[in-house]
Amino acid sequence: MPQASAYHHGDLRAACLRAARELLEEDGSAALSMRAVARRAGVSATAPYRHFPERDALVSAVAAEGYRELAEHLAAAHPAPATPDDLAAVAVAYVRFALDHPALFRAMFAEPCDPASEERVSATEVISEYVRDIVRRAFPGADPDTLWTPVWALVHGLAFLHLDGKLDASTPEAVTTQVRTAILALLAASPAL
Repeated sequence: MPQASAYHHGDLRAACLRAARELLEEDGSAALSMRAVARRAGVSATAPYRHFPERDALVSAVAAEGYRELAEHLAAAHPAPATPDDLAAVAVAYVRFALDHPALFRAMFAEPCDPASEERVSATEVISEYVRDIVRRAFPGADPDTLWTPVWALVHGLAFLHLDGKLDASTPEAVTTQVRTAILALLAASPAL
């Protein structure tokens, strides 16, 4: 019975996720290991394995949290985008999320994950469906299943260009102007849209 009491931790999974996110924010993905997460969470070195069989599973769970937060952030920026201007506003919100949470954003999109993680796949699908809905509303004549990927790729590329210092991210205004201008210029240059 001492084993059970040694295991008892209010919410081990949440503590591990919180520790992983703290480590990511402080030192990036290089500092993220199962042992470091256990140490940060104040549990035994093997405790995280009760919820995450390996690092990729932990990163997948962190990424799923990030996708859910991103979806909430985009919906807060514009709950029902229906025009190219609305799309530009959502694109700005997407890039701002990346800049406000760079380590989380990189974990979401640049770290190896567990491809079979139902939690991660489900959270990613929410973002994909949100983008498809924008395309349906903003471009009624376009095929949303064809157009959503390039729309997301454009916005995602802008996020990483800002994160990597290739575009000016010195002020929120500079980011807003660059992203908005890029989105609207591309849409204006695409007569089929």
